[in-house]
Amino acid sequence: MEINVRESNVSRKTNETDITIQLLLDSTENQSISVHTGIGFLDHMYHALAKHSGWTLHLQCKGDLHIDDHHTAEDTAITLGMAFKQALGILRGIKRFGYAYAPLDEALSRAVVDISGRPFANVNLNLKREKIGDLSTEMLPHVLSSFATSAGITLHVDVLKGENDHHRAESAFKALALAIKQAIQKTGTIDVPSTKGIL
Repeated sequence: MEINVRESNVSRKTNETDITIQLLLDSTENQSISVHTGIGFLDHMYHALAKHSGWTLHLQCKGDLHIDDHHTAEDTAITLGMAFKQALGILRGIKRFGYAYAPLDEALSRAVVDISGRPFANVNLNLKREKIGDLSTEMLPHVLSSFATSAGITLHVDVLKGENDHHRAESAFKALALAIKQAIQKTGTIDVPSTKGIL
C-alpha cells in the first residue's frame, strides 16, 4: 500500500474561468484521464501530458470562450501547476532532474526539467500556423510557461525539427511529460536533492 500518496484537489474560480482539478501523480494500472476545457486541441495536449507522465487527471473548466481562448488556456495551466506543486508536497526523495526526447513522425522535441522551487521557462516551439483547431498557437508556449511558474519548476522545451505544427506541439508535450515523470521519480530516500538542503 502506498504510504505517501501524491495527489491533490484544486479549484480556482475567477470572473473568467471556473476550474476544478483532481490529480494523482503515481497512477498504476488504473490510470484515468478526463479533460474538458472547451478547446479540443488544448484537451488533447493536457491528455498527452497526463498520459505520458503517468498521472491520473480530471480537469474541468468553464471559461469565457465567447471572448477568446486566452483565459481558459492560461488559467488551466496555472491551476494545473498549483495542483502539481501541491501533489508533490515537500521536495524530498525525488530525482529532481529529468530530460527526454519525444518524436512524432517527422517532429522531434526535447524537454529538460528541474523540480527546483524556482519558476522559469524557456519554450521554443517555432509553430507556423495561427491556430491548431480552436487553439491559438501563441497560447501553447504560454501554457507551458504558466504551468512552470505556478508549479515552481524550471523547464526548457525545444522543438528540434518537424514540419507539421500538430506534430511539433504534441511531441513537445510528450517530451515534457517524460521529463517530468523522470524528475519526480522516487529515489527511496528522504534526501533533499540539493546542496542547500532545501528546495
